[in-house]
Amino acid sequence: MRATLWPECPEADHTREMAEILGDPEFNAAFLAHAPDGLPVGFLEASIRLTAEGCRPGRIGYLEGWYVEPEWRGRGLGAALVQAAEAWAVERGCREMASDAEIENAAGRQAHAHLGYQETSRLAHFRKDLRGR
Repeated sequence: MRATLWPECPEADHTREMAEILGDPEFNAAFLAHAPDGLPVGFLEASIRLTAEGCRPGRIGYLEGWYVEPEWRGRGLGAALVQAAEAWAVERGCREMASDAEIENAAGRQAHAHLGYQETSRLAHFRKDLRGR
């Protein structure tokens, strides 16, 4: 599911990142949603950050990645994953939760709004290759 959410990320990076997440439970967490037969159908990765757009400085829970298989969307699994991450963040002293979504990801932005998240800003990222100067 990670490869579906982040297809540009090499498999080795997924493996390394998951080891980092699972190795630091005070600042990182991973949650799974399962179908009745026990197969995973969604996941959410969360972290604790010290800053986030639109938030007061301090410990802030952050939804790093959130995905539910398309055929399982609209059944409350995504909301349950977010609620679990929010509870985890509160247990670690966070007073705010933040997240992000690509501007063109209308479904992701709508899902955040449905769960009470407010858009705080939009940002365009730029790059320039300096090797050919």
